[in-house]
Amino acid sequence: MADMNVDLARSDVSELVFHLYDRSVHPELFDTFAAGEIWHDAWSAVVRICRTGHTVSFKSRGHWVTEVTAARGNPLPQNRRLVDKPLRGCRDTSHRFESGLVYQASFQLEQLDPEVFLNLHEELLVDCRTADLAHRFPTVNRLAPGPLSLIRVEPAAGSLLVHAFHTFPECSAVVKTQSLFEL
Repeated sequence: MADMNVDLARSDVSELVFHLYDRSVHPELFDTFAAGEIWHDAWSAVVRICRTGHTVSFKSRGHWVTEVTAARGNPLPQNRRLVDKPLRGCRDTSHRFESGLVYQASFQLEQLDPEVFLNLHEELLVDCRTADLAHRFPTVNRLAPGPLSLIRVEPAAGSLLVHAFHTFPECSAVVKTQSLFEL
């Protein structure tokens, strides 16, 4: 499921919003740079790295739930949007669906000292080699590293745990999310 390419730069971190939908969201609404599918007996999921971060579409018993990190101006549907929170500081959200699915997520934006950021960025760059999905965006400044995204998934019989990391070198920031889809 690993993929690493160089392509166009990503959105500004100050514009990011965390969304949760009680439905699928059409993938053509996003510029997808890496994608992977996971199947289990009771569920399936599609995970994508996009310019704005990522999407996770989880399906169980005919019920779709979709997590999206997107720029504020991204044209996303309003219908059945359950969560719409700017990525600032550290936040948690959870939701229990009628289908029995329980969703929990923690997401945070960390602004770091530039030297600390560069060390973390280098560690994440090494982690990209073993990540389930990874994408390295081109640098916008020849003196700074290019942004990168990496996703690790932990599938189990009744759950999916997703860890995502997205770096924003121009402002020494990293977005971290951890999401659990549990039957």
